[in-house]
Order: sequence, then C-alpha cells, then structure tokens
Amino acid sequence: MKHIQVNSETVTVKSEQLSGLLIELGYGDSVVATAVNGDFVAQGNRVNTHIKEGDRVEVLAPMQGG
Repeated sequence: MKHIQVNSETVTVKSEQLSGLLIELGYGDSVVATAVNGDFVAQGNRVNTHIKEGDRVEVLAPMQGG
C-alpha cells in the first residue's frame, strides 16, 4: 500500500501502474486525461507508468456544455 495525492486528496492505494490505479479508483473505462507529478500521461502509456509513494496524480474528465 502506498499514499499518493489524487486530485489534491491523499489516498491509500495498492496499484503499481497508473492503469490499475484508475480502475482501483473507479474510473474504469472512463475517458479521462491523466498526469503524474505534473507530466501528462497518454492513455497508451498508463500501463507503463509506475506509481510510487508520494506521487501526485491528476485525473480530469472532459467537460460538456456550451
């Protein structure tokens, strides 16, 4: 288990990769943009992006409207 920041909230997670973290947090197949420690992570790179203790993760959903 590790403690990380997700959207400025401290959470405790098991996942080792960003792809697993999104599933663990309930995002599943949602279309979201992600960043780890301020660096954008494309969807195809999430499985190769490792999450470490103290990382800062941002998960942003697209906004709709006019």
